[in-house]
Amino acid sequence: MSDDRHTRQWPTRREVLVLGVGAFAIAAVPLRGRRRAVRRTVPVMGTVAEFAVVHDDRTEAHAAIDAAIGDLQEVDRMMTRFDPTSDIGRTNLGAAREAVTVSPATAGVVAAAIGWAEASEGWFDPCLVRTIELWDVGARRTPPSPSAFSRLAGRHLYRDLDLDTLAGQPAIRFTGADVGLDLGGIAKGYGVDRAVATLRAHGMRDAIVNVGGDLYAMGTAEDGDAWEVGIRSPDQPTRVVTTLSVRDQAVATSGSYLQYFESGGRRYHHLIDPETAAPRMSEMQSLTISANDCLTADAAGTALFGRDPADGRHLLARHAPTAAVALAI
Repeated sequence: MSDDRHTRQWPTRREVLVLGVGAFAIAAVPLRGRRRAVRRTVPVMGTVAEFAVVHDDRTEAHAAIDAAIGDLQEVDRMMTRFDPTSDIGRTNLGAAREAVTVSPATAGVVAAAIGWAEASEGWFDPCLVRTIELWDVGARRTPPSPSAFSRLAGRHLYRDLDLDTLAGQPAIRFTGADVGLDLGGIAKGYGVDRAVATLRAHGMRDAIVNVGGDLYAMGTAEDGDAWEVGIRSPDQPTRVVTTLSVRDQAVATSGSYLQYFESGGRRYHHLIDPETAAPRMSEMQSLTISANDCLTADAAGTALFGRDPADGRHLLARHAPTAAVALAI
């Protein structure tokens, strides 16, 4: 799921409505005897990040959120493909010629992405930049010609990425043509996990972090119960299809209904099928994954979207046994 910052369309293509974090104003007014949450919203990572932290000391809560926002901004600086000076930007510019050193954090996320690519037999492929740029669903109004993208189909481009070390530092090299990194399907999940770890390091125990549809709920909400997370309807954005009770767990939703264009009576969305180098053909519109960490939920949502449910269950059992499909529409 690529980072679509160049379209500047908020909310992003993957959205979870969080009850009480900006979605419903009444939830921001605690009843008598309830704890009060500190709420913040900030643009970052090409989307909107929402924080709600329940803590007795509002000054400490704000300091913790500031530090967590700093984590998200650092992840963005390292892993966006839109900045030629980021780890991923430098890699895409130079790794076809020589190995490019990257930060240990970026190397770790790339390694996790390649692990998902291998486990999913290419349904998750972080090396589809050429295909993503070709379709560019934020700007296109008609699909590219089949001859333009057919040469990119079924290439398993992730196999042409070599992750090694150079002078003691992690380094990436591309060993084949048309390889380009896009961590949009996993970096936001990693960023959420980093932000959550920072909140905990600052003594926060009850909080929720939502970054463009990648969400982690810590502890309990203001009323002492689990956080209530409402999943929006793909057909009616103002309607909540179902509500999940989430506590110390991640939730991520992938959808084909926010970033797309229509042409010839057909919808072309951003979720690319590496086997066809075109948007995935599926009746599925939305897929929600729950997991112990957000990186897993994020990547699983991309890997399983549009896939046969039995295949999806098999993949999770093998590669992410703590993850599960929470809702598929």
